[in-house]
Amino acid sequence: GFDGFGSGGFDFSDMFGNRGGASGAESLGDLFGGLFGRRRGGGGNRAQRGADVETEISIDFTEAVRGATVPLRLSSPASCQTCGGSGAKVGTSPRACPNCGGSGLVNRSQGAFAFSEPCRDCRGSGKLIDQPCPDCAGEGVTTQTRTLTVRIPPGVSHGQRIRLAGRGEPGRNNGPTGDLFVLVHVTPHPVFGRDGDNLTVTVPVTFPELTLGTTLTVPTLDGRVSLKVAPGTASGRTLRVRGKGIERRDGRVGDLLVTLRVSVPSKLDDAARAALEAYAEATADHDPRAEILRRAEDGR
Repeated sequence: GFDGFGSGGFDFSDMFGNRGGASGAESLGDLFGGLFGRRRGGGGNRAQRGADVETEISIDFTEAVRGATVPLRLSSPASCQTCGGSGAKVGTSPRACPNCGGSGLVNRSQGAFAFSEPCRDCRGSGKLIDQPCPDCAGEGVTTQTRTLTVRIPPGVSHGQRIRLAGRGEPGRNNGPTGDLFVLVHVTPHPVFGRDGDNLTVTVPVTFPELTLGTTLTVPTLDGRVSLKVAPGTASGRTLRVRGKGIERRDGRVGDLLVTLRVSVPSKLDDAARAALEAYAEATADHDPRAEILRRAEDGR
């Protein structure tokens, strides 16, 4: 039967000597295209898109939140400015390869078949350069250092990639330019953190402030704000300050999330110690661990 066709038992690419490079389908296309006199339009002179380029930048936390315009120095291939990308010495021009007629392909007969293959004289480019440009050695491309202005949008995250269309390597034979991808590294802030579009901050408070209630002054990225703490607020509670987070370009604004943590003094003077001992004596009947002990016993 014909079971071998679906199970890897027979490979047309092996039949025609294709063991790498073009796919079997492309080899068959070149084969039958040459057999019937149809020349494929895409040798070495076909327009090719330029390669994408990736680089990295580091910005601080505030720039990531608010957005920034950052200069970026980039060394990468670019069209030769001396010859304008033609590869020919100034004052001269490439000429069409006489062997392939400028197509970059030649037909070769082998028995009953005709094959299309890259022209050896012009290496598939379709053109010959008699006097190469001295700056790019006839390649039309040189490595250049350029300075780009990169606009970092507000709210960019650490590890995010920003795409700059058309800022990559130039294309070959008038092909389109590739893209530039910028990998962003954000330096951590000593005070603020981030949770999506929300900013986070942990604020130390005293036990009396949580017990009796108070109004705190807490920092924001652009100043300070007053925050009311209700009496009996637990340590670790997170309060929300609306509209003090990250503002997106579409108008969305996050919040500032303030987590309250009791600050325990490492040392007490005599007056503070006496006051604290008096408080402990006054509240001796209250066991803060009674509930958790009961629930643990119930769960056994």
